[in-house]
Amino acid sequence: MNRRLKMKLASKNKGFSLTEVLLAVGTLAIGMTFVSGTFLAGVYLSTISTERTIASVVADEAFAKVRLFDIDPTDPNLTTDGLIRYEMLNAEITSGEFAYPSTQTDYDKQYFWSALCRSAYPGSENRLVQVTVLISRRVGNNPTYPGGGNIPTPVEVGVSLGAGAEGNKLVINNSNQWAYINDGYKIVDNRTGGIYRVLQRDPDSPNTIVLDRTWQGQSADSVWVVPPPVNGGRNPVVAVYQKLIRF
Repeated sequence: MNRRLKMKLASKNKGFSLTEVLLAVGTLAIGMTFVSGTFLAGVYLSTISTERTIASVVADEAFAKVRLFDIDPTDPNLTTDGLIRYEMLNAEITSGEFAYPSTQTDYDKQYFWSALCRSAYPGSENRLVQVTVLISRRVGNNPTYPGGGNIPTPVEVGVSLGAGAEGNKLVINNSNQWAYINDGYKIVDNRTGGIYRVLQRDPDSPNTIVLDRTWQGQSADSVWVVPPPVNGGRNPVVAVYQKLIRF
């Protein structure tokens, strides 16, 4: 057999080297990592989009119920310098009205709304009320929330303005309420109804939260927030909506 024939046969029987196989496997692994990351991000964003769509529907129902059950704008508990929960202004509304959907169903409902109210202007003739609606999800089976309830409900948390030139830090006064506000939570200023998002906890002070913008409230006041279940869990609030309603 001549030399040229031997070289031809050798080239036909040549396979992949171990180095080539490892490079191919490594390239495939890197590609799959990016693909899986994109897939998980897509699922997360799709979930958020779905929940926000549901939240807008729940909010429309909540504002409609607030109008339906009505508010007396001359109620002495309704003031311009503080928020009050809607059920404190109208004793006729029952706890089942805060669940979504409001139709009678056999399964446990996962979405709930709550409303905070304040008079928009002073004076006995004013009929405008600022209504802030918080849409929340119930997480887990039979959770217990601060106060002993089994549905997400806003609570008032005392705060004071923290140190810093930016003016976007708040100190939570009561150590028992430190766990009520975490990264990504939304809080409502008790005096003005202003809505803020919490960026993070101050890494140097566990009782201090950093807001997305400068605090416009007073140096010592309170905020409203829907805290997580007593045993812990993710942020229950899906979205916050606000309207001026004439009664």
